[in-house]
Amino acid sequence: MENKRRHIGIEVGVNACRFLLAVVFIFSGFVKAVDPMGSFYKIQDYLTAFGLGEWCPSYVMLLAAISLSAMELIVGIFLFLGIRRKTSTLLALLFMLFMTPLTLYLALANPVSDCGCFGDAWVLTHWQTFGKNLVLLAAVAIVSWQRMRIFRFITLKMEWIVSIYTVLYAFALAIYCLQTLPILDFRPYRIGTDIKAAMEMPEGARPTTFETYFLMEKEGVRKEFTLENYPDTTWNFVQTRTVVKEKGYEPPISDFHIVDKESGRELTDSLLEASGYTFLLLLHHVEQADDSNIDLINEIYDYSLEHGYGFLALTASGEEGIELWRDRTGAEYPFAEMDEITLKTMIRANPGLMLIKDGIILNKWNSNQLPDEYVLTDSLDRLEIGQVKPQSDLNTIARVLLWFFVPLTIVLGLDVVVVRRKKKVTKL
Repeated sequence: MENKRRHIGIEVGVNACRFLLAVVFIFSGFVKAVDPMGSFYKIQDYLTAFGLGEWCPSYVMLLAAISLSAMELIVGIFLFLGIRRKTSTLLALLFMLFMTPLTLYLALANPVSDCGCFGDAWVLTHWQTFGKNLVLLAAVAIVSWQRMRIFRFITLKMEWIVSIYTVLYAFALAIYCLQTLPILDFRPYRIGTDIKAAMEMPEGARPTTFETYFLMEKEGVRKEFTLENYPDTTWNFVQTRTVVKEKGYEPPISDFHIVDKESGRELTDSLLEASGYTFLLLLHHVEQADDSNIDLINEIYDYSLEHGYGFLALTASGEEGIELWRDRTGAEYPFAEMDEITLKTMIRANPGLMLIKDGIILNKWNSNQLPDEYVLTDSLDRLEIGQVKPQSDLNTIARVLLWFFVPLTIVLGLDVVVVRRKKKVTKL
């Protein structure tokens, strides 16, 4: 009896760890799959921090971003359903053996702002990420040790169908979101956002305060100083570092700054306070921008001139790159300067198009989805695209889940009705 209780206890513990791992891997893989460009940018940050950015082609990083999201999603679903137990536990173990020491290094050295393990959906500090990975490493060690105690939701005969469908689904989701835009937007520039309101500090809120340290050297001795005890000119400056002194309220948007390319004049306030519609063409680097739909972009610019709407291209590229773009595309619209990271945060496309009115984001398009002459048939106030595009995260998640679970339910139905009934007939 005691032996039986011990076995039941082990089985419960193993499956509890298995479901914990499944939920974390599914969540991590899903939020990466719906925003593959976000994962691409994070991999870029990692490689740049380690001095490998120039050695790795962009297409390899993009393939790695898609594969990483798909692998996490596949491993999580396999663990949840209890299929491919050897493969899923081995992949999960290898993944945690790699990520745990990596996140310890990130916590100690801080080469990137955050690990990106849950994309923009849930940002953890490096030490929080390392602590989470220690728990997951312990869980995956237990599951790997007793993987045969993982109970199945799918019979062995139907396992291969579910496995193939899971792999196809994971890659299809990531590729679809790459070709369009993320179906779930976890960033502060989501549709419906009032940019100006998102930049404001609430009354009475305390901002985050920072402390700057200056590393100085004198006669071979190095020492850190602050502004309060800054030394005399006999000390030589080496470098500075800034740390958070006291965490306070940080507005969702703090990096929206636009500067006119020609005059150097700040355009942020005039753009946000202007009444009426404005199209923003976002090209974080014109040298790398896709120009396959440039004729349609030029038509949208002509449409905006015809109806008196604003049109402004925002880029982090210099004058030389802009001139090359104009020569290549015949672009006549004005350009303004914006930070590269802000542009990548605003839209996961290069180029991408955003429509705002009174500082509110009404719509966003990838260059593959731009409105054409069949859509722009009237003034924007009479068209659907001229209104805030209705969005519901719950409805989006429900649709994504249905695309997976409806076919899966059919497979499970076949499993119960055909395979298990066949077993009963065989026994009779």
